[in-house]
Amino acid sequence: MKIAFIVDPLDALKPYKDSSVAMMRAARARGHGVFAIHRDSLAVRDGKVSAMAHELALRDDDHAWFERLDSRDTLLTEFGAILMRQDPPFDAEYVAATWMLERAAAQGARVFNDPRAIRDHSEKLSIAEFPQLTPTTLVAREAARLNAFIDELGDVILKPLDGMGGVGIFRVRRDDPNRNAIIETLSHNGQRTIMAQRFIPEIAEGDKRVLLVGGEVMPYSLARIPMAGETRGNLAVGGRGVAMPLTAREKEVAEALAPVLWERGLLLVGLDMIGGQLTEINVTSPTCMVEIEQQTGYAIAPRVIEALETL
Repeated sequence: MKIAFIVDPLDALKPYKDSSVAMMRAARARGHGVFAIHRDSLAVRDGKVSAMAHELALRDDDHAWFERLDSRDTLLTEFGAILMRQDPPFDAEYVAATWMLERAAAQGARVFNDPRAIRDHSEKLSIAEFPQLTPTTLVAREAARLNAFIDELGDVILKPLDGMGGVGIFRVRRDDPNRNAIIETLSHNGQRTIMAQRFIPEIAEGDKRVLLVGGEVMPYSLARIPMAGETRGNLAVGGRGVAMPLTAREKEVAEALAPVLWERGLLLVGLDMIGGQLTEINVTSPTCMVEIEQQTGYAIAPRVIEALETL
């Protein structure tokens, strides 16, 4: 079948580690046509959703990993499957894209992750549905509430609701002389809602990314271990990625969530866990497939394509 990937500009992708590229290569290896779509080309005319689709030839060479074979405006219903893999920020344009993709789905296009599910699942705030699995968490924008939370717990993490890659994440202790300035900066002086979570010391062992594919739990996580002197484990800020088998607790949490999220049309999900506690549910463009395969030999990208084939 023809599989379209809605991704960032192709020249900006890092093929040696990018999960979208790994899935493209897996799709081509299984005989499917691979197409790339940039979000800014999505359009709706007279109710029909189309986009400029670039058919790709793929190579194993990470320096020249693709060639455009053809480019044309294509109705999204012409594809056997469409994978929405656009990176955040989750802004007004991202929401507009989910509206258009939802119209395409209503016309028969098979879009994953489901556009409405992406829109309805804030990657930070969605954990509020599962408080029994999470650290103590507050979502608020009032400085008084945030300060009271810090006073109560003594050591917390503050982060924006729309961030990625570790940007804008602060560890704040009760006696931190900068805490008011941090709250003011993150909340834009009380104009933006942010998240506060109890600091989990097990971050030293890694912020674990656990992947779910079609309602199934993948057996390995990627532990993103902070570098010395750093609180954040994100690979984008220097964290070290180490693939590990899931712990019993991680498997328990993942198996509790997998069928629920799959029922909502979330084909590919990245759960973030620290010390066996759920901290985020990533649904826009979960990554870490390549690192897990390189270190364990377990290939997740083909599992995604197999899941599409069975639908």
